Amino acid sequence: MAVWSAEIGARNAGPGAVTLLAGTSFCISSANGDMDARRPHGLFFRDTRFISGWHLRIHGRPIEPLSGMAAETYRATFVGRMARAEGEEDSHLLVERHRHLNGGLRERIIVTNHSGLPVQCQIHLAPEADFADLFDVKEGRTKPVHGIEVRETTNGILFESIHGGQTRTVAVTDPHAVVSGHYLAYQIDLPAQGEWSTEVAVTPCLDGVGPDEDVHATRYGALSLPEFRERAWRERIPRATYSHPSLARIMETSRTDLGSLRIFDPDRPERVAVAAGSPWFMALFGRDAILSSFMSMPLDPSLAHGTIQTLAELQGTKVDPRSEEQPGKILHEVRLGASTLLALGGGKAYYGTVDATPLFVILAGELTRWGFEADILEHLLPAVDRAMAWITDYGDADGDGFVEYERANPEGLINQGWKDSWDGITFADGTLATAPIALCEVQGYVYAAYISRALMAIRAGDSETARLWASRAQRLKEEFNDRFWLPKKGYFALALDGDKVPVDSCASNMGHALWSGIVDEDKAPLVAERLMADDMFSGWGVRTLSTRMGAYDPASYHNGSIWPHDNALIAAGLMRFGFVEESQRLAVALLEAADAFGGRLPELFCGLDRKLQAAPVPYPTSCSPQAWAAATPVHLMRVMLRLDPFLPTDELFLAPVLPAEWGEVRVDNLPLGASRISLRATRNQAAVEGMPPEMELRQTARRPLADLIDVLPRTR
Repeated sequence: MAVWSAEIGARNAGPGAVTLLAGTSFCISSANGDMDARRPHGLFFRDTRFISGWHLRIHGRPIEPLSGMAAETYRATFVGRMARAEGEEDSHLLVERHRHLNGGLRERIIVTNHSGLPVQCQIHLAPEADFADLFDVKEGRTKPVHGIEVRETTNGILFESIHGGQTRTVAVTDPHAVVSGHYLAYQIDLPAQGEWSTEVAVTPCLDGVGPDEDVHATRYGALSLPEFRERAWRERIPRATYSHPSLARIMETSRTDLGSLRIFDPDRPERVAVAAGSPWFMALFGRDAILSSFMSMPLDPSLAHGTIQTLAELQGTKVDPRSEEQPGKILHEVRLGASTLLALGGGKAYYGTVDATPLFVILAGELTRWGFEADILEHLLPAVDRAMAWITDYGDADGDGFVEYERANPEGLINQGWKDSWDGITFADGTLATAPIALCEVQGYVYAAYISRALMAIRAGDSETARLWASRAQRLKEEFNDRFWLPKKGYFALALDGDKVPVDSCASNMGHALWSGIVDEDKAPLVAERLMADDMFSGWGVRTLSTRMGAYDPASYHNGSIWPHDNALIAAGLMRFGFVEESQRLAVALLEAADAFGGRLPELFCGLDRKLQAAPVPYPTSCSPQAWAAATPVHLMRVMLRLDPFLPTDELFLAPVLPAEWGEVRVDNLPLGASRISLRATRNQAAVEGMPPEMELRQTARRPLADLIDVLPRTR
């Protein structure tokens, strides 16, 4: 998930830092509510930091933090007291700061005098603005910005900057404040046990556009836009109950986090996609959004609908080496900050990814299986076919049948699969692989894309196109199992390098090949055995790289760490090939890790062995919440339920193999095409209510997509 041409690491926001999210806006502050420009703090909107400093002082003294926490993803409360001077007794001035993201930032400040004597207070709030690019802040590259104008207004302060062709302003207003220099001042008299309050508004604006702000009148009363969206989300998505308390907490956290990471198209409020992760990736990433919405399909198919529609509109149309755009290609990321736009040659999208395009087609196929084929066939099939053309033409530039990547300019990402760090693809001895690189898992994605396109062709009554893509899938599978398999090692190569030499590292990527179905039946047991061996499985999850490899580092980004989404796909792949016990073991380990992290899986964590570590070790700059990590428990539950709708044949496959400790699960309001159903499951039993009359419940595992030729003639 690395941003284009940027390092992965981020500076630490400090102990007790609090992050708020609302659409493409977010705010990071210290435990007392202040923001310090020397740290990665601030109020951010559209990849720009609008507020870099935010300091509240009473008699010139800072606020000593007592408590700081986010009640919801978009609002937080900070409680503190005026710091005491040396030799003084504890302060009796309690300070509450109630912060809310809605059309910018709103902060209500309450000061209470808990003493028996009246107090005169001099309160100063000092805002600062540097309009820095998000990634300069993240990596500590910010420099003094020249040309920022600061003006006093009738009720506050206005900061303005013109940079990179963009006009950025941020207004800090409070009609009760006295503007003095570059800060808001308040002179108040507090009686004994008295209270004073005020509210400060911060409104950022980029080229005349500000964050969404609205108040909706509902049966709950007047709600801000984030509150309204949260309530509407919870009413629409399934309601689930779990007999296991830890599982209930983890699933609820995942549901809340996915809701908080939704981003909305201002021109189409009904369309929603998924941001990659908080705080540094609150933007659309092709690969992340596709996999996150795929894995959360049982929770809310609208995420997949919005994601695929948005990516189709931004699909590549021309050859542009600077942004790595090509006709039919699906983007890697969208960014709106001035520095990024300049780097991208004036555009807003970077296309340096090899896997988003086949994953785009896979998502279209999954929507078809869930009963949403009308939208795909009527509106998105041209985009799907442009993606297929990219796969066979630009993706396979040398015509060998495999899809490879090589960056088109020296500033692009060196590696363009999901392990996109510069050192993410290595040989067993630690040597870096050289491009063009054909990744193991990408060939599986392409295989699944071919099968998905064949399914869509059958649904459209186009048997000739279905045969074309089904036969291509079969040829690719044969070539993959021949060229990527390492018989002396008993596993698949991580990749083929630029000389078509197998990159012989033992890596987690081959678990994705199980998920896609490209692996031959006779090789699957050996792959499962390697993935679950001690050098790969830490006890908390499958490592990205074996401990026996030369590049192994348990605290690296991609060379020995554990990624929840990676493991979710591996668990699905193990289940697909009938390795139920191994899949259960992996699912249980991941959710035990989530429990150790307080109910939330981070983007990644260190790959240290569970036998040596009583708890999973955090990766220091991991995003949390992060979309595909949040979707992981949802997908694991689907895998353990073996829940597989296949509406083209009017079938619902449901054959639970829930781990014994998970107890009973009940899900109501589960989307299934145009219907909503309820299901109840225990370890290996299930019951369903509300099934459409034309559908049949199959209490067996669904046959793999490789059996498509047998299944397709029965489609209605």
